[in-house]
Amino acid sequence: MKIGAIIPARYESSRFRGKPLAQIAGISMIERVYRQVAKVEKFDEIIVATDSNLIVEEVQSFNGNVVMTSPGCSSGTERVWEVLKENNFDSAINIQGDEPLISEELISEIYDRLEKGRDPVVTAAYFNKSIEDFNSVNVVKSVFDSDGNALYFSRSPIPSQQISGFDGFYHHIGIYGYTRDALSSFFNLPLSKMEKMERLEQLRFLENGINIFVIKTDYRSIGVDVPEDIYKIEKILKE
Repeated sequence: MKIGAIIPARYESSRFRGKPLAQIAGISMIERVYRQVAKVEKFDEIIVATDSNLIVEEVQSFNGNVVMTSPGCSSGTERVWEVLKENNFDSAINIQGDEPLISEELISEIYDRLEKGRDPVVTAAYFNKSIEDFNSVNVVKSVFDSDGNALYFSRSPIPSQQISGFDGFYHHIGIYGYTRDALSSFFNLPLSKMEKMERLEQLRFLENGINIFVIKTDYRSIGVDVPEDIYKIEKILKE
């Protein structure tokens, strides 16, 4: 099975324009993500998918693979599909371009699960004990069955818990492995009802009977959303 790693990298971010080019301790964020993915040493190819000539130049400067995608892409998933359509990968892993500390162990786990060919979609979640995160609409919660198959994802606090008995929840991490067929189906299906309500595109798979396997991990997602987050990443690197 041929599996590619695809890193969507958009220049025009509403909260942080040019984010993939932001310097983190002297190295651009997109290069740091690329380096983390390269540590896995399993992929047939690693490709950055972007809409910016500046990002193309940056990736080429460290000898990475990069392709231009349509500026009309509405999401990172759509960029991944554009690249997948033009390559002969059987599957692809979508790694967010704004997680410079992404765990190579987690990427490798998703690769291994995807390679087995049992799951059309694979993602991940970690156990979070923060009540503040549990109640935040910006934190996506995941619930799954005893075999690890996703039941639902929500911005609401699920499963419902009393504060007095709260013991944590599974916090979804936005990394995905897809088979070619699963991603093709995704883009041939209309927006689903729950996807619209929750603003979570992965629900389109579940509402149409496409299984998502959730890997439990200890990696805590640390992304860059605003310029101030750069300092947090640099602090972690120093420590």
